[in-house]
Amino acid sequence: MKKVVFILFLLYPFTPLKAQINPEEVLAMQYFQSGEFEKAAPIFEKLFNRTKDLNYYDPYFNSLLKTKQFNAAEKLAKSLLKDNPNNYTFSVDIGRIYLEKSEQEKASEWFNSLIQSMPSNEFAIKDLAITFYRADAYDYSIKALVAGRKLINQKDAFTYDLLSLYRFKKDKPMLIQEYINLLNTSPEALPQAQRALGSTFENKEDYELLKSAILRFLQKEPQNTVMAELLTWYYIQQKEFDMALRQTLALDRRLKENGLRIFELSKIMASNNAFDQAIESLNYLITKGSTNQFYIPAKINLVSIKNKQLNSKKASKEELIALENDYNFLLNEFGRKRETAFAIRQLANLQAYYLGKHNIATEQLETLLNLPDLEKQLIGEVKLDLGDIYILSGELWESALLFGQVEKDFANEPLGQEAKFKNAKLAYFQGDFLWSKAQLDILKSATSQLIANDALNLSLLISSDLSTKNDSAALLKYANADLLFFKKQNKEALQLLDSISVLYPGNTLDDDIAMLKTKIFINNKSIDEAIEQLQKIINQNITELWGDDALFLLAEIYEEETKQTDKAMELYQKIINDFPGSLFVLEARQRYRKLRGDQMDKEF
Repeated sequence: MKKVVFILFLLYPFTPLKAQINPEEVLAMQYFQSGEFEKAAPIFEKLFNRTKDLNYYDPYFNSLLKTKQFNAAEKLAKSLLKDNPNNYTFSVDIGRIYLEKSEQEKASEWFNSLIQSMPSNEFAIKDLAITFYRADAYDYSIKALVAGRKLINQKDAFTYDLLSLYRFKKDKPMLIQEYINLLNTSPEALPQAQRALGSTFENKEDYELLKSAILRFLQKEPQNTVMAELLTWYYIQQKEFDMALRQTLALDRRLKENGLRIFELSKIMASNNAFDQAIESLNYLITKGSTNQFYIPAKINLVSIKNKQLNSKKASKEELIALENDYNFLLNEFGRKRETAFAIRQLANLQAYYLGKHNIATEQLETLLNLPDLEKQLIGEVKLDLGDIYILSGELWESALLFGQVEKDFANEPLGQEAKFKNAKLAYFQGDFLWSKAQLDILKSATSQLIANDALNLSLLISSDLSTKNDSAALLKYANADLLFFKKQNKEALQLLDSISVLYPGNTLDDDIAMLKTKIFINNKSIDEAIEQLQKIINQNITELWGDDALFLLAEIYEEETKQTDKAMELYQKIINDFPGSLFVLEARQRYRKLRGDQMDKEF
């Protein structure tokens, strides 16, 4: 449904000025626009009296108001009202004079009399409401429309006009009530209502107003589907996913649906890390049987969500093995084929990085590569996966061969640039810093901004730590620790990082060590330790290589882990202001606006 607004509010009350404007008109408008109303008023008076052109009325009348010539303004408005009794502009302007004179009661009586004398005519009612709006008398604009409903005996008349006014005034209780009235007769307006309410609400209290209004309605009409859907939306906005799921399950059962709304909700919950609820919703879909259209997607998403859930915490060995079994059950049921390639890749990743089953993971991917009809892009991605696993098992030559194949097959493409970066990093792991830096310098102009940024950072790390033998030796230890982190041997990596300053005092790797420790602590879910390392970089060397990375990572932790929104916003703002060339600026700006409560999509 298209957005309906008070378009007429924006229109000038009369016809446009003549195409040919004389010098007096130009001078008068210049004075008016610059706020020199004392000079503008006499010129407009002369022009109006000479031509009786109503185009001069509005600037003339407003100049009189601004210069407090109330008697002249009232005489002007009343004389024109006498000649144009159906033109609300002059009627409302008389009330404006009373307001300017601080005669509030008189103005109220006058405006109310205009509303009371409205004809039973939809156009006239809207015309008066628009005129009130133009005069900044918003409450009377609303009053005219509400009274007009009764006058023409149409409860749903002027709905979109009132919605626009309530939203403009941020009258949230009335906006909510108006949308509830609209949805009761036009359920298809639900997406519009959600966007409008979401962009207007500013805090939890606003959402509580909505919840109370919905529950009051459902007490009278408990079977109303659209109100139940709006209540579900409320629960999602408040991240009350248990309640959202209960509500959605009830709707699915009551309406005997196929599970579409459950499936869509599961994706929302998974994206918000509400894994338990997402898993429950998918298990519900699976119980509908293999003939249900969401049976296969639910099975597929279930293992992916379980995988994401375990990656978000310190998973036990038992949980990892259970997930491995889930993948094998899935692949046994649906077969190892192109359509289940994603599951084979995820299973291989789980086995290689978390269960230490390098050989089995390698076999999984080699079997996948031998399947017929695989797309070229997928073959390249699987080869990169396999190359990484060969690094884990120490078969570095095999890794280099696979990365080289992908680089050649996807020359000048993002996947080829990723392969080139992996080969450069492999050389860095092995201590071949000069060759690695030469490849990284080529990648600084990569089409993928992420690859280009990673290449630049690693190149700068190498170049800044090769000036002395002490620094070079320290860098080699650091690269070894980085390789251990890649292999997820975090304890060993931390021990090696701690040894660098002891073995090579005065080295230039302090910030690099702090950043790598941060990544390890985040991987270990040791959030306090990660914050400590990031704060160290920010306090000591914010203008150096890792300054903007440290700010963004710390802001992300405050936003997602510790829920300290104010601190996160402060850091995102600092990135925007102090690091305009940073790769993180765009996302920092988006996250800042989201935390501030901006509505990204203003259409409704």
